[in-house]
Amino acid sequence: MTGGPAIIRAGPAHAATIAAIHAGSFPDKQAWGTNAISLLLGLPSSFAFLHPDGGMVIGRAAAGEAEVLSLAVAPEVRCRGIGGALLTAAMEEAARRRASAIFLEVSATNSRALDLYARAGFVAVGRRSRYYANGSDALVMRASLILPSATAIR
Repeated sequence: MTGGPAIIRAGPAHAATIAAIHAGSFPDKQAWGTNAISLLLGLPSSFAFLHPDGGMVIGRAAAGEAEVLSLAVAPEVRCRGIGGALLTAAMEEAARRRASAIFLEVSATNSRALDLYARAGFVAVGRRSRYYANGSDALVMRASLILPSATAIR
């Protein structure tokens, strides 16, 4: 996405935009509402980023670990590097917050997401059978993070 639109840090004021992207990417029963997203983004451990073309990632970091809670790209702009750019932003933010590892869950049937996560260094570390409403399993994935050097932290 070099030279493309800039990813922006998102907060509670962006909850409606994030909810719209989320709703367009996940089944109704899995979509998160604006109020829930706003509350989540108000927590000190949470962080989020938006891509202006239609993508979002929400994560949290605490106790030396981080988790991608949700990553979604609007269907009409998929396969353009937006998901990778958002995942990179989340991983960098998690490392900045001193997390040494980052986790996520993904449907075992979501091959595009699995490819993206593998390219980013994630490996499967667990499986939750029939986790999603459609009956698909969730894979729990983990990636190690490179922490910023002590001299870089100010």
